[in-house]
Amino acid sequence: MKSTGFRLCDSHECSQLNELKVDMAAFNMLAGWTGNGDTIMIEQMPIFGGYCGGIEETAICDLATTLASFTLFSGNFHLDGPIHIRWGITTARETLQIAGHVAAAVDANTDLLIANQYYPIAGPCTEMCLLETAAQAITDTGSGREMLSGSAAAKGVAQDKTTGMEARIMGEAALATAGMKVSEVNKVLEKLISSYEKDYAKAPAGKDFRQCYDVLTVKPTAEYLKVYDGAVKKLQGFGLDIKN
Repeated sequence: MKSTGFRLCDSHECSQLNELKVDMAAFNMLAGWTGNGDTIMIEQMPIFGGYCGGIEETAICDLATTLASFTLFSGNFHLDGPIHIRWGITTARETLQIAGHVAAAVDANTDLLIANQYYPIAGPCTEMCLLETAAQAITDTGSGREMLSGSAAAKGVAQDKTTGMEARIMGEAALATAGMKVSEVNKVLEKLISSYEKDYAKAPAGKDFRQCYDVLTVKPTAEYLKVYDGAVKKLQGFGLDIKN
């Protein structure tokens, strides 16, 4: 019998075809965005301790995907955010090391715009959350990263657990770090990270937005302002000239 050229694909082949369709759809979208002159942000968040491996290996993966976002996908800026496989956060010592080294390498050798995601483990209205956020802002600024994207408290997975106060300390910590020598930045970070990293397993859940802010005036509560002042005093004690 003469073959009609038709046959059913097996599960592996079907999977490959579906992946190809998804890839082509993504490239079609990118082509459309580029043709429209849109601003394109490419995001990737390598997992430290996963398939990438340790600090050095994850940094290599992070740098490679950062460059790929511009060369392969025509990105205008790249949004990073190494994640700790155990804690699911960006503010751990190891993930900050990865983000810092990658940003410094990109900054020293290119004029590319790079950003970073913020996922502290503690929730809003807690000193730990603010200190974690400040640690990442200090790292990002000291290593030459242009944009900060945060902060998504409670690992960014809890409903209504993000407020403007976390973004405030992120910005103030970045401003205080600008112009500091890297050697001084490292001294601050060593004291700062050591102050909270022992508490990951018992990190405070914090409060939701309605408990942190007056929802009518959209102003932080007196309680959160007091917590914020306490975090600022700690940062000043660690050697950061942050303003209250």
